[in-house]
Amino acid sequence: MVIDVLEREWLPFPRSLPEFQRLFPDEAACIMYLERARWMDGFICPHCGLTEEPIRFRSHPGILRCRACRRDTSVKAGSVMEGTHTPLLTWFWAAYLMTSQMPGMSAIQFQRQLGLSRYETAFQILHKLRAGMVRPDQDRIGGKPEEVVEADETYVGGRTRGKGRGVHDMVIVAGAVEVRQRKSTGSLNKRKTGRYAGRVRLALVPDRGAKSLGGFIARTVAPGTAIITDDWSGYAALGRHGYAHTAIPERGDMQVAETFLPIIHLVFSNLKTWLRGTHHGVSPQHLQAYLDEFTFRFNRRFYPFNAFRSLLGIAGKITAPTYGQLYSHL
Repeated sequence: MVIDVLEREWLPFPRSLPEFQRLFPDEAACIMYLERARWMDGFICPHCGLTEEPIRFRSHPGILRCRACRRDTSVKAGSVMEGTHTPLLTWFWAAYLMTSQMPGMSAIQFQRQLGLSRYETAFQILHKLRAGMVRPDQDRIGGKPEEVVEADETYVGGRTRGKGRGVHDMVIVAGAVEVRQRKSTGSLNKRKTGRYAGRVRLALVPDRGAKSLGGFIARTVAPGTAIITDDWSGYAALGRHGYAHTAIPERGDMQVAETFLPIIHLVFSNLKTWLRGTHHGVSPQHLQAYLDEFTFRFNRRFYPFNAFRSLLGIAGKITAPTYGQLYSHL
């Protein structure tokens, strides 16, 4: 699925705080934006398919009633905002702040910015939006003859206080990233003529075994792709599963890693810096949601303003976590 980065007159990008306030001054403006995003060419009843102006209610502006089957449809239906009692303007502010702040923001920062009375409300809103960052039809990376995918795994976390010497809560994160080549521009800046990262995929895996790492590659990388990994045995079977696999024996030599797997190691370094700097650490229970957010930001880093619309638009058919699920293991 190609990410839509074009400006649309009916779905503009808020590029600054004054523009956001002009586009979304009240709840009604947010409702109209969601309606245009969902039914670009006019309302279509999801129950009977009627394409006709619906019945609108002044007391419930987000509810549209079909003139034929008389059934109601909410503009929030099928999104992470479905069933919420929080004003849509708060959700829009959350989406804007999450996408306009390059490193993102923590729940406590979000609570302070919007003046929310409860930390739990801010925490739940941000996690619901993170659920919307993953498309249900997310495609696999790679698949192009000119591209190579680097794959590796890393430990995230550290020693836990009070659990004794040598005890830690580190978990394993597997990653894969497309490696693209910049076209030569004649610039003296070597970074403009070298390799750079395309799309990335990150996921928690239970161990470093072939089933876990091979399964991650199968879910995230298109068959036939040229893949470079280290020579860990967990990747040994990739060649038998349709990948053009090259295994590089690192033997702990950082120079070898920098030469053959520089992009995925840079991704891991940026991920850990982001987790420590913005969120000051993340529990294993919620880490996958933060991996999804990092992936969302990384893959849209060249067009950050589009991320606001994407965050609202791709949230359809997503099952967002409930309050109880977020705190079930805390």
